[in-house]
Amino acid sequence: MNVAGSRVYYWPPAFRTGLAVTLFLSGVFGTAGAFADDDGIGFRPGNSFESGNLLISRSVYDNNPTNVVAGATLLPPNCIAPNCVTATDSGAYPFVFNNVLTDGSFGITSKIVLDQLKPSGKFVSSLEVKVPHSGDDRDDPTKERVVTSFPSKSEIALNLSTDGRVVTFMGYLAPVNALDVSNSNTPGVVDPTNPVPGSYYRVVAEVDAFGSFHFTKTNAYSGNNGRAAVLNNKNGANIVYTVGNAGNGGNPQPNGIIIGAGAQILTAERTPLAAQTPGLPTPVGSFNITQLGLKADKTGKDTNFRGLTVSNNVIYVTKGSGSNGVNTVYFIDATGFDGNGKPLACPSGVGLPGATATLPAAPIPYDATKLQTLGVVPYNMCILKGFPTTLAKTATSFPFGVWFADAKTLYVTDEGDGTNTYDPSTGKYTTAAAQTGAGLQKWVFDSTLGAWKRAYVLQSGLNLGVPYAVGGYPTGLNPKTSLPWAPAADGLRNITGRVNRDGTATIWAITSTVSGNGDQGADPNQLVMITDNLAATSVPAGESFAAIRTARFGEVLRGVSFTPGTDRDRIVDADDHRGDDHH
Repeated sequence: MNVAGSRVYYWPPAFRTGLAVTLFLSGVFGTAGAFADDDGIGFRPGNSFESGNLLISRSVYDNNPTNVVAGATLLPPNCIAPNCVTATDSGAYPFVFNNVLTDGSFGITSKIVLDQLKPSGKFVSSLEVKVPHSGDDRDDPTKERVVTSFPSKSEIALNLSTDGRVVTFMGYLAPVNALDVSNSNTPGVVDPTNPVPGSYYRVVAEVDAFGSFHFTKTNAYSGNNGRAAVLNNKNGANIVYTVGNAGNGGNPQPNGIIIGAGAQILTAERTPLAAQTPGLPTPVGSFNITQLGLKADKTGKDTNFRGLTVSNNVIYVTKGSGSNGVNTVYFIDATGFDGNGKPLACPSGVGLPGATATLPAAPIPYDATKLQTLGVVPYNMCILKGFPTTLAKTATSFPFGVWFADAKTLYVTDEGDGTNTYDPSTGKYTTAAAQTGAGLQKWVFDSTLGAWKRAYVLQSGLNLGVPYAVGGYPTGLNPKTSLPWAPAADGLRNITGRVNRDGTATIWAITSTVSGNGDQGADPNQLVMITDNLAATSVPAGESFAAIRTARFGEVLRGVSFTPGTDRDRIVDADDHRGDDHH
């Protein structure tokens, strides 16, 4: 979700971590239904990511029917009555995700793969994420590694670090094919009311231009998922900002759940995972709808954040799901508080970042005695002026990714409302097709009003609500939902972009979907791109999205960024003019 350029940073060998990863030739996945590229070679030892290329995060499910046994597997694993249900479907893809219809916490972990693409979408290389184990244990799926929950659509966003040298993302420290991990507790923050008894650390992963990794454990996001991370490593800093959600139990929530939600700050670790012993979560941002003069809702759920970016020394986040809070764009105000303890940038909850803003270097010094009644105070976040302030209960806005083309042009993705109403007579998901806000929203800053205004929404070429075919995917209706298996685009999620020399901006985004799948997050989705006239204030004629990558059977696409080593301060489009040879 960060700005691109063309310079590659070269580091001395001593800086390269050498943490174990798997560098493999494309197509060598060794599991049924796995992705096999036929349009390029794989990542080879000694190669580096090339500056200015795209990086996407992809997850691959191994399609093993024995992962879950229909009529026998109890869900969630190790459940205690009355919180147990019996699996209705086996582990075969995509039928396995019908189990969410009886187990609301259902999910299954899967490996994370980072794909390097040319900006045109042409495949270059792949890198599977693994953690150090001895000997052959690195390839043992029963060993802990950094994984994602396959159907969890908000996970593994990719972000360039503040100096462009590193890309960061989040996952879980868990084996492949572990069940219900995305709603598990973390080891240091256990909610006894959570129906999922298991516990797994959430992990921040950093990958550099040479494909080497660092990992940092956290106890944040217990009961839910970490979604995005950005490393602040400029001027000697070594700080990670993250966003996500917490809690899967009842009220009142434990203090650790309240402080472990939303925006967090961590020190990036340089020690092995086994040597790390993280403490309690450390929140860096807090918002409450009472800042808008509204009645408080469920403590900790106003900060159910998804999108994350850093621009001009300001952290921006989005909220676009859940029934609490406000679905909108926020920023963290690190400039301090007025005499009433309210953020200087937004005493009434809505405002603009200060011209001399700096990135936060420490967590909020919260008052633990007020957590159960007020949440994390003092509140230090603001809704970006001009963006919605409507409560999520009645919202028609579902923001996800954020990318600043310049100081006065902001692109925000809207993933759609997820409604899968289907009309057999037209062959479309009608609610998805009728949406006016889903897709790519262009916002411009109005200096006269001192606020952001939505200029238009780009949708052409997304084919919202129109089903598309996926090779090997079942046809017809899912008997558990009586709706078609075939997915259709519902909107957009994660995003990155680049300003071109001709006054346009090219934006790449990951699609969201609707379908008759038991869990729409498990649908094969797409990477799309569009070029927009930066100066335009209404939709320019001829602008249309093109799909440049489609997930195959047993795959999902999640995050998109530029490759580590891409200079964020040099915004050029020279990369499209290079050859497609592999270096």
